Amino acid sequence: MNTTRTLQSQHIPRQRWLRIIPPILIACIISYMDRVNIAFAMPGGMDSELGISASMAGLAGGIFFIGYLFLQVPGGKIAVHGSGKRFIGWSLVAWAILSILTGLITNQYQLLALRFLLGVAEGGMLPVVLTMVSNWFPDAERGRANAIVIMFVPIAGIITAPLSGWLITVLDWRWLFIIEGLFSVAVLILWSLTVSDRPEEARWISGAEKQWLIRTLKEEQAAIAGKQVRNASLKRVLADKTIWQLIALNFFYQTGIYGYTLWLPSILKSLTHSSMSEVGLLAVLPFVAAMAGMFLFSSLSDHTGKRKLFVFLPLLGFALCMFLSVTLKQHVWLSYLALIGCGFFLQSAAGVFWTIPARLFNAEMAGGARGVINALGNLGGFCGPYAVGVLITLYSKDAGVYCLAVSLLLSAILALLLPAKCDNDETHPTHQGVANKSTI
Repeated sequence: MNTTRTLQSQHIPRQRWLRIIPPILIACIISYMDRVNIAFAMPGGMDSELGISASMAGLAGGIFFIGYLFLQVPGGKIAVHGSGKRFIGWSLVAWAILSILTGLITNQYQLLALRFLLGVAEGGMLPVVLTMVSNWFPDAERGRANAIVIMFVPIAGIITAPLSGWLITVLDWRWLFIIEGLFSVAVLILWSLTVSDRPEEARWISGAEKQWLIRTLKEEQAAIAGKQVRNASLKRVLADKTIWQLIALNFFYQTGIYGYTLWLPSILKSLTHSSMSEVGLLAVLPFVAAMAGMFLFSSLSDHTGKRKLFVFLPLLGFALCMFLSVTLKQHVWLSYLALIGCGFFLQSAAGVFWTIPARLFNAEMAGGARGVINALGNLGGFCGPYAVGVLITLYSKDAGVYCLAVSLLLSAILALLLPAKCDNDETHPTHQGVANKSTI
């Protein structure tokens, strides 16, 4: 029966790929630009004008993730029971205001307050958009859909790096925040005109695609409802050691991601002794490589149904390249190639990782589970930049980068130890005949 359904699905229109994914991706790109533009502002004059030390720069980069905690679980629940579209719409308004205000600050304490508030405003974004993706894409497509959405990280990096370097060179760091804040206003208009929360609410979708989506997603939820988690409360979910393993894995992963992302411009400037506009151009290639890595690993995972393997391998590669970027620093271009390697693996595990909650929980619980995993895991986004800043102050940049490599290695080990039930072998054609017998 599953084989027949797979063959039938090949003839179903795919309007959702063009009407849902692009506006979600663009909104996520704007959020990420607002999140990381501080990485260019610091070496671009903010640190000297406001008297910001390396440890304070790390704190300013990381405090965002303390605020990021607050709307994680509520955001996931709003997307399930209410309107993710409305939630992101109001978030875009907040991002615009806070980014523009950051361009007007006069001291480091105002910066800390605005970075914290920006974290609050962006906190519900990821669980909301991942829940919206789950509303539109069945399990066999979800890995690729998640990977395209999470592609916002490298795309935003490709846009932000040269744009930020150019704006700082031509204008200054203040205009960087003001102009990028205005982008949120433009995206708000696009968002309000395009996205729908669910297939049932969309007027633009064809009848065949709508009925196929509704039927397929209901069948998936009916299958999950028969599992042992069907009546689990959020409290019971938190009692599951696998959830805490996912939280720990995400924590060490985010430590590496944001430690690397927020310090990359400073590392490149120190390594190559280049101007900010040149640093902006050098920072593009790691994010171009990130797009290739995400497509490769998400496609391999969807094709084979192996989830934990294709979370483990990118994390291990990320850790190794981070280590090599320091050990090869006497050879500038080899070290730069290692930093590009870090970019290749930067988000390769993310799209695959976020397919796991939807396999373990029904739709209602998956929204809350994503929020918890993302909220607690993203504390690593505070620890990574701050730890690097402290280690730079006390020791050197090398010590900070080695710390990130160790964190990523721990994340890889946790991925390797994930239970086999996180895999989804039934997505592979050779497993279709036994799909109904699989268990989670």
